Amino acid sequence: MEKHPEITIKSKETLSKDYYVLNKITIDYKKDDGSTEEQIREVYDKGSGAAILLYNIKKRTVILTRQFRLPIYINEGEKNGMVIEVCAGLLEGLDPESCAKKEALEETGYQIDKVNFLFDAYMTPGAVMEKVSYFTAVYNESMKVASGGGLAEEQENIEVLELDFDIAYNMIAKGEIVDGKSIILLQYACMNIFNKKSH
Repeated sequence: MEKHPEITIKSKETLSKDYYVLNKITIDYKKDDGSTEEQIREVYDKGSGAAILLYNIKKRTVILTRQFRLPIYINEGEKNGMVIEVCAGLLEGLDPESCAKKEALEETGYQIDKVNFLFDAYMTPGAVMEKVSYFTAVYNESMKVASGGGLAEEQENIEVLELDFDIAYNMIAKGEIVDGKSIILLQYACMNIFNKKSH
């Protein structure tokens, strides 16, 4: 049976709203034994997003991107901070499907008409409010209408990668793909797209 905890929000303090919003929230949490415990948490609100994996069954390839990510550079100082990822971005007022199509075009240059919605997931539910909607879509060369690379006004400098699926999938075990949403979509593709008997 699904449990619904009894929560009372006592206070909310905005610590930062420079780029996204960081709030310090104090709650009363009623525990199973009936007692109440005060908890203080910091919650980061950066909006929700969408992620999409482009794939081509005939060529057995996927489209990924490579770009610099400052948090990874800081966390793993001996590395250069360049990260291989699927296309993704924040909704910023769009519905998830429209966002996925927009990001695919901006980042890779492929104009996708039809996408397949998979599921929603929270990547860091203990601290970040972002919910990511996951998609896949078929691509082919006729859909390539631009060079991709992201938007200059968003300070994006993105390299577009077309990789053999098996090479891309094996990059997870080698530690060459460390982005969570990309691992999820590549695992999905392994189980449901490239290794299905119908293909």
